[in-house]
Amino acid sequence: MLTTVTACGGQGGGSVTLKLVAADYGESADTSSQQYWDEVVRGFEDANPGIKVDVQVVSWTDIGKRVDDLIAAGKSPDLLQTGGFADQAAADRLYPAAAVLSIDTQAKFMDSFAHAGQVLGAQYGIPFVSSSRVLFYNKALFRQAGIAQPPATWNELRQDAEKIRAKVPGVTPYGLPLGPEEAPAESMLWTLSGGGSISDDVGNYTIDSTQNQATFGWLKSNLVDTRLTYPEPGKMNRTPVFQDFAAGKVAMLNGHPTLLRMATAGKIEFGTAPIPRKDGVGRTGSLGVADWMMALKANGHKEQIKKFLSFVYQRENQLKFDERYNLLPVTQDAFAQMSADPKHEDLKQFATGLTNASFYPFGDPAWVNVSNRIKAGIGEAVTGDPKQVLTGLQDAAMQEAARIRK
Repeated sequence: MLTTVTACGGQGGGSVTLKLVAADYGESADTSSQQYWDEVVRGFEDANPGIKVDVQVVSWTDIGKRVDDLIAAGKSPDLLQTGGFADQAAADRLYPAAAVLSIDTQAKFMDSFAHAGQVLGAQYGIPFVSSSRVLFYNKALFRQAGIAQPPATWNELRQDAEKIRAKVPGVTPYGLPLGPEEAPAESMLWTLSGGGSISDDVGNYTIDSTQNQATFGWLKSNLVDTRLTYPEPGKMNRTPVFQDFAAGKVAMLNGHPTLLRMATAGKIEFGTAPIPRKDGVGRTGSLGVADWMMALKANGHKEQIKKFLSFVYQRENQLKFDERYNLLPVTQDAFAQMSADPKHEDLKQFATGLTNASFYPFGDPAWVNVSNRIKAGIGEAVTGDPKQVLTGLQDAAMQEAARIRK
């Protein structure tokens, strides 16, 4: 979905129009991020009549290509809000964060996220939102299947899935979204819980490690071949799998805070638990996810960008977005207010997950293209030959990293 929001108002000659391309966090037109940005733009333009803001809200599956096409056509946006930044920094398209953030705004960010926005010691990625992942399970379906508690290990997950398939017909026991929308997150959750990862501590890719081959072999043999999940996980995106859970059609899956709202709206009696681990092997932490804002130099609107970002990162605007999509703030003032509010009690489990979380290699300029390869191909590792698929992805990742480092 591509939605254009062109703000009205402003003065005549001499006004500047900022162009922002932003990812869509909604599940439908009714919940699209367009509504949030529409409200923010109206408030900003009322306070800054010489600056207009044109926002394009694009689905997660399409935003990468959309931005590439705009830049190739000489129509670079001024601001981009999406899942990564290092590739744009490597192409020398970005202002350093310090150039487009006021001192007050810079001081708001939580240190761990500001640090994660660095490339070779300089910050280019400006944190926008954060989250982690937990296991969601349908309590009613678990009762029907005679299951007393959520699984803590892979073997327990498989056993529970088998009971659900036997006793609750028509339900997908485990939702495995390895389609483009969620493939990097879902695959990294499984590699972490199997004792592996996508990359090591110094940034080398380890996609085809022995641990990861064993992980995807387990998924193939124990969940996919046994029909305990969707027939072709590589074609299943996050949004329809979340929608199936919210409709009572999936018994358990890994999810982020947005699923709290969806499941509640669907009147699902659900619970959450830590991500199950391979017996005695997997890591105890979750996957920490941060999405990013970045400022592009092409149009030379540094001062106007700084004004807009100061407005966007005001506490009330940050809370408005985070509360709408059940995400976690990256600014200290918004995080403190949300943490103290009893109505956000359900988010504390996700905040806890961030304290011991593993992150994508955000600062690696190759990561965006490596991530795109994972989105396109890692689903085949659970329907084809895991070793062959993972080795192909590893080779592509190493070639991309070598190309960028030249």
